[in-house]
Amino acid sequence: MWTYYPDLLETPVPRYTSFPTAAEFGPGVGADDCAAALAATTGDISLYLHIPFCEQICWYCGCNTGKSNKVQRLSSYLDALHREIAITGVRLGQGSAVRRIAFGGGSPNAISPTDFVRLVDALTLHMPLEDPSWSIELDPRTLAPGWGQAMQWVGVTYASLGVQTFDPALQAAIGRVQPDADIARAVDLLRASGIASLNFDLMYGLPGQTLAMLEASLQRTVELGADRVALFGYAHVPHMLPRQRRIDDSALPGQAERFAMAEFGYRFFVDAGYVPVGFDHFAKPGDPMARAVRDGTLKRNFQGFTDDPARTLVGLGASAIGCFPDLLVQNEKNAGRYRMLLSQDRLPAAHGIRRSADDQRRGAVIEALLCHGKASLDAELAAEAAARLAPFAERGLARLDGKVLTIEAGGLPYARTIAALFDPYRQDSVRRFSSAV
Repeated sequence: MWTYYPDLLETPVPRYTSFPTAAEFGPGVGADDCAAALAATTGDISLYLHIPFCEQICWYCGCNTGKSNKVQRLSSYLDALHREIAITGVRLGQGSAVRRIAFGGGSPNAISPTDFVRLVDALTLHMPLEDPSWSIELDPRTLAPGWGQAMQWVGVTYASLGVQTFDPALQAAIGRVQPDADIARAVDLLRASGIASLNFDLMYGLPGQTLAMLEASLQRTVELGADRVALFGYAHVPHMLPRQRRIDDSALPGQAERFAMAEFGYRFFVDAGYVPVGFDHFAKPGDPMARAVRDGTLKRNFQGFTDDPARTLVGLGASAIGCFPDLLVQNEKNAGRYRMLLSQDRLPAAHGIRRSADDQRRGAVIEALLCHGKASLDAELAAEAAARLAPFAERGLARLDGKVLTIEAGGLPYARTIAALFDPYRQDSVRRFSSAV
């Protein structure tokens, strides 16, 4: 059983899908840096394409997205994305091989299946594809039958559905009403289209949510056969996301209730036969993500936990982030300025950060702690961390044996907080980051 220590969770911390985090990005990195990083790239790489549009905007959402109800805006964005694919492809270093391609958003199915296939054609024409695996995020509310045919033709095998909750009252409270029948219909369509690994995104800590409501959603997730589950704690930051002001924060569960929900979800999925991936992700034993956990090859990048071994991730689209061994770079976030830059045949990289040798060693420790629950520290980091680890070690949550730091079973919900001990950038956390659980 997990024990709740509120003092250890009172400071919000990053999710660490990168290190340094995007909060440290600045204007000192731009198009020239991105071009140099692309030219130096060799070996296996992955691509991420961002579609910053949704047919309906959910109140809780923190993604860079807007409504897709203006045809001209959507069309001009896709023209720009095609141009970025072309000018990025010619800048990739010799010997690069694209092994994985992911579409995210927003909601990629905010565009038409035909537009999706056209993007795939552009990637085939301009990028060094080597029999890549394809994945896509989808909104079940607007998943039309034509998408099944398109995904089957492309060979998409991984998909993620934004479910969040099956409870109608909670759906109304967060501005995402989607009847159970719509989700079940989406699952049937995806399975018939060749999706072998299907993820459900779920949330706890929603306004008015009870353990019984959470249990019902988890049970329905298992019934529908999700291969992977991401169980996120809702982050209420209306000062950063004005759309969240529509959510009744007086009904939000407290920290202790959130902790209980996180533990309940963990126990539920483990008892249902899923392999835990960190403390809030789960995968069926035969899924590639579960195999990565067993093999010790699990990684973490801007898409979260992954079994992708590539060291380089190239981001395409407005606000997309690229990850290179010594550089993190993000495209222009504003879709209008993104389009303008590409109309001038300029890479749209707008800001980022160079990863120093110290950043890379600390990032390796943070990733190892979150992915594997242990990390090897050099002498300097071990000495630096010893005092700060004391509150966790004294309560049996972590153990430092020489230079090996291990998070104990009861310390799982404190993993992000422990990882943050190695982050020298962490400042003004209350404003920038979400609750650790």
